[in-house]
Amino acid sequence: MKPFQALKGIARVATVTASVLYAGAAFAQTTIVVGYQQIVGPFVTAIADGRFDEALKDTGFKVDWRQFSSAGDISTALASGNVPIGVIGSTGAAAAATRGVDMQLFWILDNIGKSEALVAREGSGIEKPEDLKGKKVGVPFVSTSHFHLLVGLEKVWNIDPREVDILNMKPPQIVAAWQRGDIDAAYVWPPALTEILQNGKVISDSEVIGKESVPTFDGIVVDRKFAADNPDFMNAFTRVLADAYADYAQNKDKWTADSDEVKNIVKLIGGSPEGAVEALQLLVFPTADEQASDVWLGGGAGSGAVQAFTESARFLVEQKQIDHALEDYTSFVNADFAASAAK
Repeated sequence: MKPFQALKGIARVATVTASVLYAGAAFAQTTIVVGYQQIVGPFVTAIADGRFDEALKDTGFKVDWRQFSSAGDISTALASGNVPIGVIGSTGAAAAATRGVDMQLFWILDNIGKSEALVAREGSGIEKPEDLKGKKVGVPFVSTSHFHLLVGLEKVWNIDPREVDILNMKPPQIVAAWQRGDIDAAYVWPPALTEILQNGKVISDSEVIGKESVPTFDGIVVDRKFAADNPDFMNAFTRVLADAYADYAQNKDKWTADSDEVKNIVKLIGGSPEGAVEALQLLVFPTADEQASDVWLGGGAGSGAVQAFTESARFLVEQKQIDHALEDYTSFVNADFAASAAK
């Protein structure tokens, strides 16, 4: 997953209630919207093949999976209170938490690494980062790509971001602008990354830049009150995630372009099967045990996720993208559901 400025507007996503009959008795199911983005991962195939529907049918809830085109849109939807669960990158989550969105990160979708990259278009004249000065670079604002682009410019390559024409573009807009020749470079993730690499080359990526700052990740966050009020739903939801990630860890060689798992990913987020396989191979997907450890969600203030939020927020303050950072982001990370799923 708009610059890091105050969240605007209210997402007009309706929450509806449906009645379903089971064994002759009425069983009310409340439909909740879960926002996701065009991000490759085992969770996507679990959406497509109905595993979430099956696991959640006895919890009183039914999920309406709604695709959003940017982290900013999901942040706004979370802030409105109409979308209790959403997929968002570490930078966007840190910014949203700082602005008072009462949420908790409860699952790491991926360690981004090489799957987000700065790519220069053929014929742009960009051969190295220093060549970005005066060039047009597309990136989705309020995203991990935006964060690492800014970190790369200022901290790694010693380039004033004001010397680069940084344009706020959602992934589909980046692909369209790339094909028209309207931008010189872009920092983005698959499937858009796969598309622009057809006539572009990688200048740097988030694995390289992360070593100079903090790694970035995509995660799933939940409204704090919703999670506290609905532990059965949360445990069932997280169990599906844990099973999907365990399946990939054990059978990743079988996730080929011809496999149902990869076809399901393409069906929901677009791109090509070959591109999806390539994108999967660029990402690292923590298992439930790893999620619950202090490398990611566990360990309180010392957890990897809390440290990433802290460093992301500090940098955004330096960039004047947010006006302050919180002293402690521990309360915005919850390892309980991952720990339960790991048992």
